[in-house]
Amino acid sequence: MFGISVRVLAVLAVLFGLMQLVPYGRTHSNPRAIVEPKWDSPRTRELAVRACFNCHSNETTWPWYADVAPMSWIVQRDVESARETFNLSEWNRTYDLANESGPSVIRRDMPPYKYRMAHPEADLSEAENIELARGLNATFGARGRI
Repeated sequence: MFGISVRVLAVLAVLFGLMQLVPYGRTHSNPRAIVEPKWDSPRTRELAVRACFNCHSNETTWPWYADVAPMSWIVQRDVESARETFNLSEWNRTYDLANESGPSVIRRDMPPYKYRMAHPEADLSEAENIELARGLNATFGARGRI
């Protein structure tokens, strides 16, 4: 029984080592910020920096685990997807989902639970969520009211 456990651990260690050879997820590019939206207030921007900017801007602070596969793959994919959907550093483009940002904060879809677990500063209070959602609605327009 002990021999099987050692073999399984050895295989897992080799697989983990091989995963580190996959280059995806460790480039950590932060392109130059071009232009931000015209925020309705400094407070909306402040809350957006806490809850949104790490993924939805070119100002990502890459955590240590973003250098270790397979987490590096997940973090890279999440940031690329978020920037493509809605990038607060490249507001010279049109984003179809911009007017959904406030409602997604109210529904607690954004920031995602897994992100809030790893980044407690992004886990806004209920009052802050409402304040951010209203500010995003005022900044980008919205479907529905809060």
